[in-house]
Amino acid sequence: MDRQIRKLAVVLIVMFFILFAKLNDLQVVRADKLATAPGNTRAIVRDFSRERGVIQTADGAIVAQSVPSNDDFERLRQYPEGALFAHVGGYFSFTYGTEGVERTFNADLAGRSVGLKKLTDLVTDRTRTGNVTLTLSKALQQVARDALGNRTGAVVALNPTDGAVLAMWSNPSFDPNPLAAHDQKAVQAAWTSLQDDPGKPLLPRAYRRSYAPGSTFKVVTAAATLERHPELATKPYPVLRDLDLPQTDANLPNFGKSACGGTLPDLLRVSCNTGFAQLGLDMGAEALAGEAGDFGFNTKPPLDLPAVARSTFPDVAAFRQDQPALAKSAIGQQDVAATPLQMALVAAGVANGGVIMKPHVLAEVRDSEGELVRSAQPAQWMKAMEPQNAAALRDMMITVVNNGTAGRAAVPGVQVAAKTGTAQTVGDNSHAWLIAFAPAEQPRVAVAVIVESQPGLGDTVTGGRIAAPIAQAVLKAALGTS
Repeated sequence: MDRQIRKLAVVLIVMFFILFAKLNDLQVVRADKLATAPGNTRAIVRDFSRERGVIQTADGAIVAQSVPSNDDFERLRQYPEGALFAHVGGYFSFTYGTEGVERTFNADLAGRSVGLKKLTDLVTDRTRTGNVTLTLSKALQQVARDALGNRTGAVVALNPTDGAVLAMWSNPSFDPNPLAAHDQKAVQAAWTSLQDDPGKPLLPRAYRRSYAPGSTFKVVTAAATLERHPELATKPYPVLRDLDLPQTDANLPNFGKSACGGTLPDLLRVSCNTGFAQLGLDMGAEALAGEAGDFGFNTKPPLDLPAVARSTFPDVAAFRQDQPALAKSAIGQQDVAATPLQMALVAAGVANGGVIMKPHVLAEVRDSEGELVRSAQPAQWMKAMEPQNAAALRDMMITVVNNGTAGRAAVPGVQVAAKTGTAQTVGDNSHAWLIAFAPAEQPRVAVAVIVESQPGLGDTVTGGRIAAPIAQAVLKAALGTS
C-alpha cells in the first residue's frame, strides 16, 4: 500500500511540475507573442471595452474621447472635431488599429504609463487613464484649414524657440469617426472608400509626403554659402536669362525668362535661378550636401507622430559625373525632396539663430485626476548655422518680403522674413511654396505652406501668388493681429 501511495505521489509531483512549466511558458515566455498573435482579439476587445484618456488641444477643444456604448465593447471612441485633427490625433479602430497621437501615446491614453498613486489602487478596480494635451490650437488649425481651402496641400506652423507645433493641416483629410465605429462591416466600407479616394485623404501630407522644395531650398543654399564659402556671398554673379549648364547643351532659365544677377542678397530677393545654380557649382557638392544635412535632410525629424518621412538631398557621389544635377539641386529641383514639416524646420532654424529645436505635438500628459504625469521638454535637434550667419540670412529674407517675391506674406505692423518657391513638376504645372517666420527680430512662429500643382494653370501658380496669402493668414492669427 505504501509503495502505491509513493508512486501516486511521484506522479502527482511530476504532473505539478509539468503544469508549472507550462503555465510559465504561457504567462512569461510566450506571453507577448500570444498577446499580439493575429488571431487573438482579447487584448483589442479589452482596450476597446475600457475607459481611454482624452486628447485635447492647447485651447481646450476635445479631439478624441471615449463615451459609454450599449454593446459588447461598452465604450465608443469619438472625434468631435472630425477631420480637423485627423492627421494628428489619428484614429482608434478595432479592425485597422491606431494612428497618429492615438498610436504614439497609446500607453498614456490606456493608463498603462500612469503610475499608482495609492496602495489601495492595487486592490480597487478604479480605472486610470492619461489625458493628452496637444501643442496645437483649434483656432489656428481652423485658420490654416480655411486659408488653404479646397486646394490640395499642407500648412505647418511651429514655435521656432521650442519646437512646439502650433498647427498642422493637410488637405484633403478624413473623418476618423467611421473608422472607430463598432459595426465592423461599416468600418470596412469606410476604410475601402478612403483607400479608393484618388485624393489620398488618409495621407498626412504635412509630414509624410515629400515634394521638390523649389526655390525655398535656396535658403539652404544661401546658408551653405555663408557657413562654408563666405567669399562667394559678395561675389557679383552676372545678369543672365539662362545659365549654360556644364557637360550639356542645355540651359537653365530663370522663372518667366526674366534676367537677374548680383550678390547673394540680390539673388535671394528675386529668387534668381541662374545665380543660385552657378553658386551651387562654385561651392561644390560637398558643401551643399553638408549644409542640407545640417538642416536635417536625410535624417528623420523626431516628431512624436508615427512614420514621419525623411527629406532627402542626394549623396555627394551622385554629382561627380553630373554637374547639371548639382546646379539644379542648388535651386531645389532634380532629386531634392522635402516635406512641409522639413521646410518649416528650415525656416525655424534661421529664425532661432541657427538652432533647430525638436518638433513635437505633445504638450503634457495628466492622469484622470488632473495630476501632471509628464510634459514636453524643449530640446535641440540640429545646429544648422552660426548665429551671425543666421542673422545675415534673416535680413536677406526680410528683403524678400519688403522688396522681393514674398510681398503678399507681409503682415501690417509686423516684420516678416520669408522665401517663396515655385517647384516644377510635370509639364507646365508647379507646386507653390512659401516659408516664413515672424516677428523677424524675435520670432514666435515659423510657417511652411505648399499648394500642390493644379493641371492647366501653368505659370499662374507661384509661391508668391498662391502660397504667400495662406502663410500671411496663419502668421496673422498666430501673432494675434488678425
